[in-house]
Amino acid sequence: MQRVAFIGLGRMGHGMAGRYLDAGFTVSVWNRSKAKAEDLIARGALWATSPEDAAIDADAVVTMVADDDASRAVWLTKDGAAATMKAGTLAIECSTVSYQHTLDMAHELRGRGLVYIDCPVTGLPEAAAAGKLTLLVGADPADLDKARPYLAPIGSTVRHFGAVGTGTVFKLINNLIGAVQIASLAEGVAMAEQAGLNMQLVAEALGTGAIASPQVIRHSKRMVARDFSGASFTAALRHKDAAYAVRLAETLLPDVPVSRAALAAYDRAKAHAPDADEGQMIEIVSRPK
Repeated sequence: MQRVAFIGLGRMGHGMAGRYLDAGFTVSVWNRSKAKAEDLIARGALWATSPEDAAIDADAVVTMVADDDASRAVWLTKDGAAATMKAGTLAIECSTVSYQHTLDMAHELRGRGLVYIDCPVTGLPEAAAAGKLTLLVGADPADLDKARPYLAPIGSTVRHFGAVGTGTVFKLINNLIGAVQIASLAEGVAMAEQAGLNMQLVAEALGTGAIASPQVIRHSKRMVARDFSGASFTAALRHKDAAYAVRLAETLLPDVPVSRAALAAYDRAKAHAPDADEGQMIEIVSRPK
């Protein structure tokens, strides 16, 4: 039976790990907090005491952690996964990390005989639990072919952008555009409120008009209602992704004023409530002067 080690059981990782159980894999899991693994353990997952422990005899190790530092820790520290992975094992990074980090990890893990691909994902936690994520892959074609049986349980769509790192480039672009949309949406909704518009009509028009996008449709209703229950993405995580994206953009383009403005907006959102839903940016921009 194929064995997968899954490391990182946050809102996305938890559902993804569950998909491997549903698909019949032997699954070992590790997370900083064991409490988040209890229901997976009840379903048959094996609890590991460290990423190193999780990776023993795994055919593929999948990580879904917060940032570069967390990724480096679960792969490369003395009790990191790479310490016990046998040559030829797949190292699948589903975390949203920086472009340079993917290149550094590819170099390091390939040097240990491992097969590294970057595979950040798009989709909400519900899609993760249903195996309907979109996977944004950077990999050699032969490595992707080897990885496909381990990607199928978690993703309904695989977009292969090219060599290692390209999946992460697109993920950062994707999340940066999302940051721009949400930051500008918050200002637009606040303007409509201050101008005395019918806000139910505003929400309807935003969600069905020419500027409608999944981000606008979802967040316009929530901003108008000030209902941020069931947080889908925190301000701190969006800020991290925007910062990684701006860092990359500044190496590729002569100027990125819109991207920097979005990052500045998320500086404020992170300072206001880092672990709250990012839609609460409306509460910052609508404050009285």
